[in-house]
Amino acid sequence: MTKITAGVLMVMAAYLVFMVLVGVYYSKHNSDTSDFYLGGRKLGPLVTAMSAEASDMSSWLLMGLPGVAYLSGIAEAGWTAIGLALGTYLNWLLVARRLRHYTAVTGDAITIPQFFSNRYRDKSNALLAIAALLIVIFFVPYTASGFAACGKLFSVMFNIPYVYAMIGSAAIIVAYTALGGFLAASTTDLIQSIIMTAALIVVSLFGLYAAGGFDNVATNTDKLQGYLSLLSSYDLNTGKGNSMSILTIASNFAWGLGYFGMPHVLLRFMGTKDRDKLKLSRRIATVWVVISMFIAISIGIIGLGMTKAGAIGAYTKPGESEKLIIDIALLLSKNGFFAVLMSGLILSGILACTMSTSDSQLLAASSSVSENIVNDFFGIKLSKKSAMLMARFTVLVIAVIAVFLARDPESSVFKIVSFAWAGFGATFGPTVLFALFWKRSNRNGALAGMISGGIMVFVWKYLIAPLGGIFAIYELLPAFIVASLVIVIVSLITEAPSEEIIAEFEQVDRDLSDKFVDRKSVV
Repeated sequence: MTKITAGVLMVMAAYLVFMVLVGVYYSKHNSDTSDFYLGGRKLGPLVTAMSAEASDMSSWLLMGLPGVAYLSGIAEAGWTAIGLALGTYLNWLLVARRLRHYTAVTGDAITIPQFFSNRYRDKSNALLAIAALLIVIFFVPYTASGFAACGKLFSVMFNIPYVYAMIGSAAIIVAYTALGGFLAASTTDLIQSIIMTAALIVVSLFGLYAAGGFDNVATNTDKLQGYLSLLSSYDLNTGKGNSMSILTIASNFAWGLGYFGMPHVLLRFMGTKDRDKLKLSRRIATVWVVISMFIAISIGIIGLGMTKAGAIGAYTKPGESEKLIIDIALLLSKNGFFAVLMSGLILSGILACTMSTSDSQLLAASSSVSENIVNDFFGIKLSKKSAMLMARFTVLVIAVIAVFLARDPESSVFKIVSFAWAGFGATFGPTVLFALFWKRSNRNGALAGMISGGIMVFVWKYLIAPLGGIFAIYELLPAFIVASLVIVIVSLITEAPSEEIIAEFEQVDRDLSDKFVDRKSVV
């Protein structure tokens, strides 16, 4: 191992040790599963905002998005980013405050499946069980993508066999998550968001320098047909631009719909201390998302400029282009002691965005198994101590399954994340929106909507999209539409909600109206 790689490793090791120490610290603050999974609803506005967005952005931000921009230009990445930015804002504006209050008044629900069950008074617990099962189905591969990103990082950087690097990274994430729970995950998310931001800035500035400046990057990329256009994408194989149809643009834009159904983001809304400070959280979150995604796409463009300038090699496949930021960090590390520290920061940023998502996903999946399936559905009542052991054991089991799925080093982080994102967006997105805003929705509609949305994601992805043409669109869009229609139709043709459910819905409306809300209240 060279002095350069040893220095970078020391910076990253210090970061990892600090994350574990945070977990140890917060382990003393978990007296029951409510604390472990929701932090006792104690998050402040800054932590709420940055934890929600850091847990959302994952390795996709520093690896997936720049990789897509590098290969095909700004269109696909740009419309995806625009959709995500709008989705972020609308999720905070429409869902955050109402979900925080509604989950508190419906039996103080600490998970999304529990909220659905309480909201519709589902005594059969079928709604709860299906929702919990869907979380596990889509979160396990999502978590696996994070482990894979960490494995690629250490494998490329330190010549460690991929599998060993991936398992070691997973062990660190499991350690602080299982120890500290929600508060540890949220606190580390805030720290990780700061590191991610610093990494984005350092990479973009050094990349511009290595590529010969902004003018060189602009000149080299402008020569590529459709590369810098939002209306066409660049085909690396043919060297030509392909016009993007309205349907394709809408398909990429539809990524924003996924926000309404992300359990690990929604849990941050539920965990905030004061619902009336969510406006500040919304502003912080939206600004950070817009800036970070803009820089991430810029890194992809700068990366191609670096290739044209001979600073780094060329990438031809999605799995390869996702290593762009790692190669930039390696190049930077060759420029002295301070550069080594900066490289360590960049690579820690990749770890940060991966960990900030994986820890949240582990908690959400764990809560679905231990709280919703074991406790609520099967009725196995545990003591506080036993419940905490079950929660931590479940985190470990889910992590082991995710490690198994992440064993292939050639897997594309972007493709795995996009499928899981579609799954949650289609199953939970419409269900959350109708549960919060349509009082005529009922248990049957919610259940049918979730199931149909989940089925349609698989059907469209593996049966319809391969047909090509107008069918080659992101599976989230048709699945979201189908789930929404099913919720409306089934709710209208089946029995209306009880007077108790209607009264509770109307009470939430009154509580959140300007006329009745107490700005100082913390509910």
